[in-house]
Amino acid sequence: MEAASVHHHGPPAANRSSRVHPALLGMLLFIISEVMVFGAFFTAYFFIRVVVENAHWFPIDGVDLPVGVASVNTAILLSSSLTLHWAQTSIKNGNHTGLKVGMLLTFLLGATFLFVQVNEYIVLTGEGITPQSSAQGSVFFALTGLHGAHVAVGLTLLAIVTLRSFRGHYTPEEHDGVEVPGIYWHFVDIMWVVVFTTVYIL
Repeated sequence: MEAASVHHHGPPAANRSSRVHPALLGMLLFIISEVMVFGAFFTAYFFIRVVVENAHWFPIDGVDLPVGVASVNTAILLSSSLTLHWAQTSIKNGNHTGLKVGMLLTFLLGATFLFVQVNEYIVLTGEGITPQSSAQGSVFFALTGLHGAHVAVGLTLLAIVTLRSFRGHYTPEEHDGVEVPGIYWHFVDIMWVVVFTTVYIL
């Protein structure tokens, strides 16, 4: 049978005119959608702060937000970005030990951040600040809780990357599995800086 008479079955190969890797492009588009979700919650926050008359943020009933604890927690989360960058740089240079240590530290720092955040919720709830207690409480728990959910997702990704790094799955040539989840984690860190500055400082 001549080659010209052989028919191709199935859809043609996807046109990859873009120079952006599909996994990277998918993550960037996902992050854009998540920014819009955060934007909706920030709209509710600024509605209370700017539009509602005679409304104030915190303190409420003598209870203020723990700015000091949140500041330390912010430093912890930002440190996780540094350790993640170290891990990413290490695998690019073929340093598998640096990758393993960097990923493990990143996961532990992220887990510490989430633990402190949950403990903050417990303390505030004990002092009468709950999602049902006021509009301010609802927005606070919703906005910080949304970020906390993203941290939990990020920790799941970090755990997978860490496990795979200890199994030797990444090389200087093949490390997209570290880069793409890393972009998500850096996004989580940047969003927390925005949340922290808006909710705790302003």
